[in-house]
Amino acid sequence: MSQSQLQLVADWERQKEQKLSQDFQVAQHYAMENKQKLSGLENYRLDYLRQAQNKAQQGVGSQTFSQHQQFIGKLDKACELQMQNLNQALIVADQRKAQWLRQQQKRKAVELLLDKQALAKQKLEQKQEQMMLDE
Repeated sequence: MSQSQLQLVADWERQKEQKLSQDFQVAQHYAMENKQKLSGLENYRLDYLRQAQNKAQQGVGSQTFSQHQQFIGKLDKACELQMQNLNQALIVADQRKAQWLRQQQKRKAVELLLDKQALAKQKLEQKQEQMMLDE
């Protein structure tokens, strides 16, 4: 493969690496957003639970108490779903990171080959120059 063809491959591999790096950053950001949402839901659930307990201590009707329990159940389910979303987002982020790292290795391999070709070309030119000087 000629130097220019290999350079085209190197450029293409570099572009692919940049795209995969961006995809990984997006996935990381999405996972962080999901983590923040989960934290917010958990905090809201705890606050609501404390308020419900305070109201229960002051005395509330059975219907109001039942409504509080139902709402806490809904918050529990929301936390569960958000935890699933977070876990899925973390899996995707890990997959994107692995893809990016594999692509980074490919790019480095092509660049190493380019460097070796450039070095071989330089040695050949030096050898030819030395031969001309010797004549």
